[in-house]
Amino acid sequence: MNRGPLAQLLWLRARRDRFQVPVWVLTIAALSGLSSVAVEASFGTLAEREALVRIAVATPSLLMLRGVPQGTDVAALVFFQLFAFLAATVALMNTFLAVRHSRAEEQSGRADLVGATAAGRLLPLVATVLHGAATNVLLGAGVCLAFLAVGFDPTGALLSGAAIAATGLAFLAVGLVCAQLLRTARGANGLAAALVGVAYVLRAAGDAGGTASADGLSVASGWPSWLSPIGWGQQTSPFHSPEPAPLLLSLGFALLLIAAVLGLQSTRDLDASVLPERGGRNHASARLRGSFGLAWRLQWPSILGWSIAGLLLGAIAGGLGETIVDLAESNPLIGGALASIAPGGRGSIIDLFTAALFSLIGVLAAAAAMQSVIRLRQEESGGAGELLLALPVRRIRWMNDYLALGAITIGSVLAAAVTGAGLGLIRSADTADRIASVAGSGFAQLPAALLMLAIAALLYAFVPRVSIALSWAALLAALFVGQFGGVFGLPEWMRAVSPFTHTPVSAVRGADWAGAAVMFGLAVVAAALAVWGARRRDLTL
Repeated sequence: MNRGPLAQLLWLRARRDRFQVPVWVLTIAALSGLSSVAVEASFGTLAEREALVRIAVATPSLLMLRGVPQGTDVAALVFFQLFAFLAATVALMNTFLAVRHSRAEEQSGRADLVGATAAGRLLPLVATVLHGAATNVLLGAGVCLAFLAVGFDPTGALLSGAAIAATGLAFLAVGLVCAQLLRTARGANGLAAALVGVAYVLRAAGDAGGTASADGLSVASGWPSWLSPIGWGQQTSPFHSPEPAPLLLSLGFALLLIAAVLGLQSTRDLDASVLPERGGRNHASARLRGSFGLAWRLQWPSILGWSIAGLLLGAIAGGLGETIVDLAESNPLIGGALASIAPGGRGSIIDLFTAALFSLIGVLAAAAAMQSVIRLRQEESGGAGELLLALPVRRIRWMNDYLALGAITIGSVLAAAVTGAGLGLIRSADTADRIASVAGSGFAQLPAALLMLAIAALLYAFVPRVSIALSWAALLAALFVGQFGGVFGLPEWMRAVSPFTHTPVSAVRGADWAGAAVMFGLAVVAAALAVWGARRRDLTL
């Protein structure tokens, strides 16, 4: 039976993602179910749950990382602990899917071949939207079924799944817009990931500055959370006071962006971009005489994009510090708790707030650095590495260049974030002390980010064919274990595996830097082992 062009394009996308999408759905569903079981086992009594919620309400840093609590019911507590992380993960999945089936297709030349058929210019984009929408329905269904399996309220479980699906659809549209704006898949992915980070930070800032209820068992998010698709999904509050209306914001936002993408796709040239690339020189500059100069030339736009994202996140962290303290101190319950947590006064509270947000910036820096190793793998698999190594360039030098570039990327992102936070803190009292604290928070993220870079290099050296997927999986696993390991009762040895668990909180007096020193040493050893392993193996195309 002959299938129409749209059906063929949908089948092609489903076949290309036949392993990826099921893994996503099963992972999200398993994480939802296991987290529900873990929370119920750890906080089985009403008194334990009430104590946890009161601590969260009184601790803005917990609200930034988790979300806003909505009562003491087990299901509500699970949603509070889990949704923001799941939503950010699903957002990244969708942006990568959007770029993979749009800009990457144009960059590889496959879009030319498809466009020459009856599919034309717009049908592949329509197929990508439908494929992405179906994927998000499956992700939402996985969350819903997991919550139903552990006995949660059916209405709340359905609304939770819908919130995940709507958030994913919003970021699918964001990824498609980024694919229209930039000419390379790498640049589009970088911009989309940065926008996911901005959405997460806006949600975090709004939650940290929210208004606590009179009984101290729930929080209403502040206005910044309403600027984020992740915040819109959270506002549904499925297990406390279900409200599906915020999902209309996600759907409307997605439809608006998709309509804009269709308009851009119908008018621009294939393989062109809305933001044009700068014309190159007739002759190469002296900087391109070496392999490091070539690597820098290939990646500096991505590094610049990640650094701008760090600057913006840092500015948000610094600029909202005073606002968060004012909002928190307006509530006597929260103000008293903050005084016990940060006895140094407003300055200490601001330092703890910025340090908590810098833990997210550290993850951003690690992701930016890992892209250097991923680019190295792409150069090898695409055949460009073979041509380069046919010249007087040794394998060790080639890999060291990319490792050095990854380290430079980490430094650039963290320095930009510190600069942005410093600018945001200019109006604070004791500005010099606040900026010094921010600089310490930025420096504290360096060892964990370097270790994640070295782990990506090890994967490239010893399992090159699956190194890209495993690198992102390692980053997500480290982030989850580091941020949620204590909440879900994971064993201490498992929590110790995550580099982000050992990042010192420099804003706290007497911070322990021993873990940072160990991570730095492990990063050096792992990088050396990766260089040795890559030197001994054949190129893998």
